[in-house]
Amino acid sequence: MGKYFVTALCILFVLRMQSQTHIASKDSVEVQQDTLIKKDLLKNLGNGYFPTKYFDIDLRYFIKYNQYEGFRTGFGGVTNDGFSEKYRVRSYVAYGFRDDKFKFGVSGSARLVESGKTWLHLAYTDDLQEAGSSNFLTDKRFFSFFEPRLLNIDLFYKYIKQSIAIEHVIAPKILSELQLATSNINPTYNYQYINNGKSYSEFNLSTAILSLQFNPFSEYKLIKNRLKETSIGFPKFSVQLTQAASGIFKSEFNFTKLDFRTIYEIRYQPESFTRFVLTSGFADGNTPLSHLYHAYPNNINKITIRSRFSVAGIESFETMYFNEFFSDRLTTVQFRHYFKPFNFTNRFKPQLVLISRFAIGNMSNIDKHQGITFGTLNKGYTESGFEINKLIFGFGFSGTYRYGGYHLPNFEDNIALKFTFNLTL
Repeated sequence: MGKYFVTALCILFVLRMQSQTHIASKDSVEVQQDTLIKKDLLKNLGNGYFPTKYFDIDLRYFIKYNQYEGFRTGFGGVTNDGFSEKYRVRSYVAYGFRDDKFKFGVSGSARLVESGKTWLHLAYTDDLQEAGSSNFLTDKRFFSFFEPRLLNIDLFYKYIKQSIAIEHVIAPKILSELQLATSNINPTYNYQYINNGKSYSEFNLSTAILSLQFNPFSEYKLIKNRLKETSIGFPKFSVQLTQAASGIFKSEFNFTKLDFRTIYEIRYQPESFTRFVLTSGFADGNTPLSHLYHAYPNNINKITIRSRFSVAGIESFETMYFNEFFSDRLTTVQFRHYFKPFNFTNRFKPQLVLISRFAIGNMSNIDKHQGITFGTLNKGYTESGFEINKLIFGFGFSGTYRYGGYHLPNFEDNIALKFTFNLTL
């Protein structure tokens, strides 16, 4: 009898252990799934999206501020795989309180091949764009919780643009995009472009843009029919050719632009590295100010250092005043060295960054641009400084000094003291 009782106890013990193991295994799976969900959510938030079942809400449109619109608020987003893996619909609407105008954009995309290497895009946009800014079509989406330059920009142009584009992965490390577009351009500032004795304060453009991005040392994998960069390598190269043709769909100007950029990083430790960025742009023909280059200035046009105190950008010239320079040919070189963070405590790890930037440029036929006064960069523009990042709640401090060919007579006018902001999810 005792033997059977002991045997029964052993069986019960084994069953109990199996039950506990099963429960522990189930709990472990649930914890892992919960962790993956949280990681995926943080990744989406870091890219500027809040995901829902069919539609990812775009966080870029909620609230912004600039000198022309004042506060700007809006809502937008893009459909996700829950809606369709073959089609994408992206849209937004925004309202500027100072200019009392609505802006909006809508686009649709279709996957042309099953591998996801080729997409067709159609878009219509009625919005504002900073004069003199230049972007590559193949650039990944940029998102920042706080955009410091935007606060002080006042030189915008209104544009209504219709475009069709084909995005194609030529090879795993070469991404291309070809865009055909027509635009109506209307500067919000006092400006006229003079061509053949005629003055243009508003004009139409028809453009063809071919953009290529080559990342020879990155590694890629096809994930859910999309090519993903799984390992980032350097250097990276971007080239873009823009051709505006007059006489096509009422286009009034003919010009050519060629843009180039390379990014290189030298890693010493995971958080200690040196970053170089070289950009170069050239515009030839009747190119209005809206489509020229401004070197990304980020200094407010005010008298004292205290009144100019704002937030520093990443690749902007902190001592260069807004609207101070424009060029039809421009080259910039930027250097940033990130030291290993100081490990004071688990939560307090400030990081020192050394910075140096150089720009040189010029402009032909400057007299064609009327109503606005600016200089060129033919003497070469230089600034250097430092940042101490992540002092408290992601905020830090930076100091930059302007010297060389465009050093100003008043010593204080060459200094830019600013906050920095770095937040990592």
